[in-house]
Amino acid sequence: MIQERFPHNMIREIHEQPSAIQETLNKACIQVRRTAEAVVSGNYEMIYVVGSGTSYHAGLAGTYALSGLAGLLTSIVPASEFRNWLPSSIPKKSLLLAISQSGESSDILEAAEAAAERRIDTAALTNTPESPLATKADFLLLTYAGEERAVTATKSYTAQLTALFMLAHEISTLRWPKSEKMKALRNTLENSPRFVRETVALTDRKMYDLAHSFKHVNYFFLLGSGPNYATALEGALKFKEACNLFSEGFASREFLHGPIQLIDGGTPIIFIATEDEVERHKTLMKKMAGFGAPLISISDRKEDLVKFSTNVVEIPTGFPRILSPILYVIPLQLFAYYSSIARNLNPDKPEKLGKVVK
Repeated sequence: MIQERFPHNMIREIHEQPSAIQETLNKACIQVRRTAEAVVSGNYEMIYVVGSGTSYHAGLAGTYALSGLAGLLTSIVPASEFRNWLPSSIPKKSLLLAISQSGESSDILEAAEAAAERRIDTAALTNTPESPLATKADFLLLTYAGEERAVTATKSYTAQLTALFMLAHEISTLRWPKSEKMKALRNTLENSPRFVRETVALTDRKMYDLAHSFKHVNYFFLLGSGPNYATALEGALKFKEACNLFSEGFASREFLHGPIQLIDGGTPIIFIATEDEVERHKTLMKKMAGFGAPLISISDRKEDLVKFSTNVVEIPTGFPRILSPILYVIPLQLFAYYSSIARNLNPDKPEKLGKVVK
């Protein structure tokens, strides 16, 4: 638990996430609707999504929502690779969705330039309204996370997720205006600040304890499925950035295709198990436990996993899977922060990293 009120920017910004999400919900509505209307009326046949690091992971969860909710054909590529992967001839009418907290990183600007050269329109999602990316874009989506001082991104990530889920929902509503599912999803999205606040309160002490229990362990694997494959990747990135841990995220069953060879009794595995994934994860947990690996589960079905997992971190119930990355990343952010403190590191200033990559 926190010994003094926010001794570092990272923990302060973790606690600011409900406000950042609420501000984005309140202020991004008009921009989201304009962009959604442009996507629907423009008859775009392909949406390319690009980002780097944390923004790439937000884009991956957003791609899942744009495809699953809005029925859009989407392809996500790391921003630094976009020019290499982009076909020389574009047969479909395409839109680039470029995601960057700062809007200044050279890789995202290079991706936007590559799109412009092939006459692909660009929608920018950024936290910085006067950034180079914002000025280059045909459509602008802003997050309202406020200034983020810690190098390790937390509140800008969940604000990006919020804006992406708003966009997917708005496109879906324009396509299917009478959908009761969309109305229910909008209600849940509007209540997400409360869910995030509850998640922080529910998991803070547990992640503090786990971080100290595993402070001498330097290898972690994180497994997630569906939209929480992105959560596994983002959690692993936070572990690397804040506490110098070797950590890798995998799509849950992909771990069986080779990486399982690396585990032993000293290698913790973190499972991200939403309600509909619990039964599938039980089989994996039994297999991993057979090798002696300590298992940590993050789930809204605690009672179903206590027999299979060494530790279970409980998440509030009632949140739909497609939006769940907003909640499931919270305990991973907290673990990264407390693990950094337990290892006598500064979580705000990883020595080899900067906020903007040029």
